[in-house]
Parts: sequence; C-alpha cells; structure tokens
Amino acid sequence: MKMEAIHTNNAPAAIGPYSQAIRANGFVFVSGQIPIDPKTAQLVGEDLPAQAGQSLENMKQVLLAAGSGLESVVSVDVFITDMSQFGAFNQVYETFFSTNKPARAVVEVSTLPRGVMVEVKCVAIL
Repeated sequence: MKMEAIHTNNAPAAIGPYSQAIRANGFVFVSGQIPIDPKTAQLVGEDLPAQAGQSLENMKQVLLAAGSGLESVVSVDVFITDMSQFGAFNQVYETFFSTNKPARAVVEVSTLPRGVMVEVKCVAIL
C-alpha cells in the first residue's frame, strides 16, 4: 500500500513530528487541526465559534490539497475543552457540513495544544 504525506501552505504547518494528512488506499487521514492562521501562524479567535471556524477551514484546505473535500468526509473527530459549548460548535460545524453529514464524535478534553478550545480531524475518501 502506497502512503503519501500531504502538505499545503493553505493550512498551518504541523507543530510536531507528523504530517498535515496522509493519503493512502483511497482515503485521506487529516491530522488534528487547531485554529491557527496559516499566513501568520497566530491563533485565531477568542471564543469557540471563531476557533471552530478556523479549525474547520484548515481541515478543508488540507482535504483540498489531498484531492478530496468536505463532501467526501466520512468521519470527523472533535475535541473541545468545554462541552457546554457543544451547541455553539454545532452551529459553526453545520455551515461546513450542510449537505454531507459524516459520522462524528465530540469529546471534552482537559487541554489542547497551544491552549486552544477546539481541535478537529477527519477521514475522507478520494
């Protein structure tokens, strides 16, 4: 099985020893995306909706670089630091996934890299 690392300047560079995504066997596995502006490398947003929007946009850009897109996502994992923000996250999420409704898990975690409130990752088909 051939595996290919995906990189795009339209999403933040990996902040550790991993790839933005891996394309393998007809799938794209996107690493966790946090709300970093790829142009400035700075965190975006002081509330969860703003951070969710940037994180999802980063995920979308990685998918596009891999030759896929939001319409091909089959599964999304979401990590948030405050489950009381679940509704606010859903409002933003729905703007990205208005027609395709992939399988999804949302879990509350105690902390995320760089102190952000949300991180998203996904699996998509090519």
